[in-house]
Amino acid sequence: RSPTKKLLKTYSPEANSSVQNCLLFFHLLLSSPDNVYRKCLGNGTWALKGNYTMCKAILHAEKKGKMHYQIAFIINFLGHFISLVALLVAFFLFLCLRSIRCLRNIIHWNLITAFILRNATWFIVQMTMSPEVHESNVVWCRLVTASFNYFHSTNFFWMFGEGCYLHTAIVLTYSTDKLRKWMFICIGWCIPFPIIVAWAIGKLYYDNEKCWFGKRAGVYTDYIYQGPMILVLVINFIFLFNIVRILMTKLRASTTSETIQYRKAVKATLVLLPLLGITYMLLFVNPGEDEISQIVFIYFNSFLESFQGFFVSVFYCFLNSEVRSAVRKRFHRWQEQHSIRNRMTQAMSIPTSPSRVSFHSIKQSTSL
Repeated sequence: RSPTKKLLKTYSPEANSSVQNCLLFFHLLLSSPDNVYRKCLGNGTWALKGNYTMCKAILHAEKKGKMHYQIAFIINFLGHFISLVALLVAFFLFLCLRSIRCLRNIIHWNLITAFILRNATWFIVQMTMSPEVHESNVVWCRLVTASFNYFHSTNFFWMFGEGCYLHTAIVLTYSTDKLRKWMFICIGWCIPFPIIVAWAIGKLYYDNEKCWFGKRAGVYTDYIYQGPMILVLVINFIFLFNIVRILMTKLRASTTSETIQYRKAVKATLVLLPLLGITYMLLFVNPGEDEISQIVFIYFNSFLESFQGFFVSVFYCFLNSEVRSAVRKRFHRWQEQHSIRNRMTQAMSIPTSPSRVSFHSIKQSTSL
């Protein structure tokens, strides 16, 4: 008896064939109902070859799926790396340019900081979360997951701070001088902390597995922190609607420098908030079983998720007219200082001729 005949012992009398699942023949991590078929001939012997066509199709689909996920991972990695570099440049620009430190730019600076920390923890997750670590569910990996979710939440709450500031300044016509930095620090850094602590307690008691990534069927602990994020997005979209309505009417004719800055901040928020919201809402979208829709979903989500920090740094720092003006002034000042130093160096390096007589010596001789 051959090993193949030992395996093919499940008979199907109606079709005169034996059926065996593909997984026994191909050691693949697949969940597939498809089978290998081998026909039973009229003389009571098995056909020389089995029908493996279904398994080949599964294997081909799996390879294609793995290829798309690998490409999506490369996009994710490059996007997070480019975003992190751009965010660090923006962070140090805000750090060095003290002349532009108003409340509006301090909020931008904190939003950029939140994105830096989120991207940094994303890389930590990628480097540390192996399948073995997932299964072991050790304490440190759960802390890494909690940190990532905390910084993810701070992104949304600092965007909420951006919306609050613009709504207060434009719609409520409330003097921004009365707004304090500590109010926005509480919104951006403090409020997400108890939310994540509550989520961690829920995970610990009801879904304590796989380093708290993913969720078990019928357990909704992730909504403890996802719910406030959705609420923040909804409120921010309401803020944006009111802000745009006012800009279209009251501030259209105004040309003061402060109003121009508000307009630019609103434009940046109009771009970034939908970007942030669309990316987050995609997590709740099921692309269906169609292969093309799944591939489009994978690539679209990977690009938007990974390049968020890059767009934030571009719109709130690199395209910020105050930042650009301050950088130009700093650069011109450096050029002037450099040219003065060069002239002084050249003057010091000119040799003094013995035939030359200084003005001081002439004055001394005339006085005698």
